[in-house]
Amino acid sequence: MTNQRLKKTDVVVVGAGPAGCATSIYLSKMGIDHYLLEKDTFPRDKICGDALSGKVLDFFRKTNPSWISEIQNFGQLFLPSNGVIFGAPNGKELKVPFRVENSTKKHAPGFIAKRFDFDAFLASKVKDNLIENTKVLASKRVKNGWEIQTNRFQFSSKLMVSSVGAQSAWARKTHDFAVEKKHYCAGIRAYYKNVSRLDTKGFIELHFVKDILPGYFWIFPMTNGYANVGLGMLSSHVSNKKINLKQKLFEVLELPKFRDRFKDASLEGNVLGWGLPLGSKRRSLSLDGMLLTGDAASLIDPFTGEGIGNALNSGMIAARCIQQSLHANDFSVSFFYKNYDKKVYDKFWSELRLSSIMQKLVKYPWLFNLVVEKANKNSTLKHTITCMFEDIDMRAQLKSLKFYWKLIRN
Repeated sequence: MTNQRLKKTDVVVVGAGPAGCATSIYLSKMGIDHYLLEKDTFPRDKICGDALSGKVLDFFRKTNPSWISEIQNFGQLFLPSNGVIFGAPNGKELKVPFRVENSTKKHAPGFIAKRFDFDAFLASKVKDNLIENTKVLASKRVKNGWEIQTNRFQFSSKLMVSSVGAQSAWARKTHDFAVEKKHYCAGIRAYYKNVSRLDTKGFIELHFVKDILPGYFWIFPMTNGYANVGLGMLSSHVSNKKINLKQKLFEVLELPKFRDRFKDASLEGNVLGWGLPLGSKRRSLSLDGMLLTGDAASLIDPFTGEGIGNALNSGMIAARCIQQSLHANDFSVSFFYKNYDKKVYDKFWSELRLSSIMQKLVKYPWLFNLVVEKANKNSTLKHTITCMFEDIDMRAQLKSLKFYWKLIRN
């Protein structure tokens, strides 16, 4: 590496999505010198379901509560979301709020916003460290850290954080990624305008249509009359059944349950697809001198496909580990395993494992039909399901045979 346009720093974070921005935010809080590299220029699009869960709001609350007020004031960009409508394979629906009625929180428990807008919002919080339009071409582990070559600058750093997702060609080479189809989801997304009967309180819709099990079809209402519409399915199922996801999406829209709702709707833009590395398997999240965050660490919820909340929190944990690493002058994989990998899975693994079990239970349509039928008749059960969104211990009931035995008997 020559000295031409060389930038020296403690940490280089590659990828300015939610995980990379969260890492940068907390590194800045700790006064740690770093650069955040982004290959595109904001605002830029990212294929996603666009739902921001309570985890995102909890991250904002811990980091800077005023950000919640900021997104509430962006009325044309961020739509408050108050719950979810589950569609069972038999066509029956269950409407569940995200929080109990006596909640003291003054803001909505979730929001829906295009990643075009949400990622630009996060990027505005890291502008002092962000270098856009900068693509990593090569990286080399050296005695004192990393040498990183980009299309614009050369960097020398003690540590590197990869927040680029699993789709990056550079990341696949550096991290030896291999797509395991049973731990991977294929998804497609489209924007439609004028879909009828969208919920007025921003309830998102997850429909477990028989033809696409163990996947699901979603309709997420958005601002300005738009809806994010798509479906996700395990890559192993897509491959084994040779399914054309785009064709399958249009087939679902023609089902009697949805045809009338889309008869006056217009497709805005193209139908786009992407891959989701699921957190249904424990993986190594670090290398010597490097941490993986967000999608690069495969932390996406196997049941819902939600990844933004876990990405933000993994970035926060990464920054705290980096602070310890720099203080100890220890950048070994063994140090990172103890102070990063273990802490990430201590926080996420119970929920990821439970979601993986729930993903498998969806293969049994009668079971899903039963839960929806009983919850619609039993207010106590419906309240219990609402509480499950805020309490992982209560959600664990869903993997208990006793839970379903009680449903059958009652």
